[in-house]
Amino acid sequence: MLHRWFDKKPEAGPTASASGLAGPRVPRHSGAWAMLRKRLQSEPGLRILDTGYTSPANINYLTTLGHSVFLADLVHDAYAENWQTGADEDGNPVWNVEGYLNQTLNFSGRTFDVVLLWTALDYLPERLVAPVVAHLFAAMNPGGQVLAFFHTRLQGEEAAYCRFHVTPGDDVEMQITQQFPIQRAFTNRSIERLFAGWSGHRQFLAKDSVSEVIVTR
Repeated sequence: MLHRWFDKKPEAGPTASASGLAGPRVPRHSGAWAMLRKRLQSEPGLRILDTGYTSPANINYLTTLGHSVFLADLVHDAYAENWQTGADEDGNPVWNVEGYLNQTLNFSGRTFDVVLLWTALDYLPERLVAPVVAHLFAAMNPGGQVLAFFHTRLQGEEAAYCRFHVTPGDDVEMQITQQFPIQRAFTNRSIERLFAGWSGHRQFLAKDSVSEVIVTR
């Protein structure tokens, strides 16, 4: 998918709408977003990577604060092409990981201060998860932060794939999108292992089946 920088608010109208979005937006209180928002309001000029379908609401809010926004639709790109190239002698799938990273996370040497990862890691095929995290680590500035949500169970309405839209308050808005199969539920220990080598992380309690984490580079 073509990635784009947004350094100003897009024009209103039909051209600003994103494909793949459907259904109403449902507000959800987010302690992690509330914390990250304070940094975004106090430090203009940050580079932000937002994952998922284009969200004019996110672009408008973040660019109004003086930030630059880059988009990478991690989950859609993982399923849009056949990155599974075959199987090894034991029958395990072989993936063109480098091809996926080069198409979806090719930043041309740019580095980021904030990554809005949302629930992407819950839906990526297993072979892509660790390489994506490692690629993000290499593409972030020291002190950069990742906002990530993790499902703690695989069933129920909360397991549906959603796009997240930021707000000026402590809520994020969830919107049902094109559906992708949820691949895994994360425990606290598995999150710690996945981000081993990062300088730290902070988890936020939530009432639903989604755990919120801010991980620091």
